[in-house]
Amino acid sequence: MDSGRYYDRGRRGVLLVGALLLASCGKNAPATVQRPPAPVTAATAVAQDVPVYLDEVGKVVAREVVSIQPQVSGRITKIHFTDGADATVGQVLFTIDPRPYEAQVNAAEANLAQARAALELAKINFDRVASVTDQRAVSRQDYDAKKNAVDVAAAQVKQNEAAVENARLNLDYCTIRSPINGRAGQRLVDLGNVVTANSGSLLVIQRLDPIYADFTITESNLTAVQQAMARGSLNVEVRLPDDSSKPRSGTLTFLDNSVQDGTGTVKLRATLPNSDRRFWPGRFAKVRLILEHRRDAVLVPADAPQLSAKGNFIYVIKPDMVAELRPVKVGQRQGDLVVVEQGLKAAERVVVTGQLGVTPGGKVRIQQGDNSANPPASPAAGAKS
Repeated sequence: MDSGRYYDRGRRGVLLVGALLLASCGKNAPATVQRPPAPVTAATAVAQDVPVYLDEVGKVVAREVVSIQPQVSGRITKIHFTDGADATVGQVLFTIDPRPYEAQVNAAEANLAQARAALELAKINFDRVASVTDQRAVSRQDYDAKKNAVDVAAAQVKQNEAAVENARLNLDYCTIRSPINGRAGQRLVDLGNVVTANSGSLLVIQRLDPIYADFTITESNLTAVQQAMARGSLNVEVRLPDDSSKPRSGTLTFLDNSVQDGTGTVKLRATLPNSDRRFWPGRFAKVRLILEHRRDAVLVPADAPQLSAKGNFIYVIKPDMVAELRPVKVGQRQGDLVVVEQGLKAAERVVVTGQLGVTPGGKVRIQQGDNSANPPASPAAGAKS
């Protein structure tokens, strides 16, 4: 009996000590650790009108290009311009030795004078025959011969008049003038060179204002361009790759009448002012063709959308500072902003940077530099994409 009593007492003591230890452990156990809010920067989505555009690479082309060729043969006696200078319509560029052509003019004028004298004599002879009242005094054959002599002499006068005009024209060709307003290139002949008529180029002149920007689009975009052209003229914005200034605005003035075989592209041309010679023939340029303007498009900073295996998404910051992962459809970029076509409304705040530390449904903490109170600036026309 005594031994059993002691056993029960010992067992109760062990259980009591165990209960006390468990209670003590439960009282001192650490609480569940909560993750701190993720530091992010944020911005507020804005609604603005934006262009719908096509970005292409184009090439600057001169409005007019003229290759100056001699129309008569001879020696270059004078050069009246400086390489690279501006030329105006009618400005003298070259002089070819005119003396041989002056001699041709003198000879042609002398032949003309001789032909006119022969015509006068033929008319006098015919008048004598025609004035005879007695037709029996003049044979019909003599009458016809005198009349024919007048006609032949008149034709010779016309022939010699044409020869004089041709000789004067050749003499005029000795002075080579600019047919357009433009910029002269480098001369291809020097003083004293002998040139041949209609052979070889002496100089190339290009008109630089206005100027063309040629570019191509794929045939998959042709329908959209045609529909936009049916609504009115289309604006084009052109910039040089090494120029960060505002793009130059022009107008689409040409759409080719066929799709190029092999490439599946269509050639287009824009015309733009170039009085400051900012654009130079032969240079590559970035061309933006504006098809239309979309009203009240939702814009966010371009760094806000993220890409996952399921597509684009944005972290939207709720009023309680909880981040919501929201799938979105991203549209065209507008400078430093990007259009969100679906999944976001204007005035909602989104995470711009710090997405790696954000968990869906987790808290966020907006760091200094948050521009949610200052909406992103309106995208500049033709901003770089």
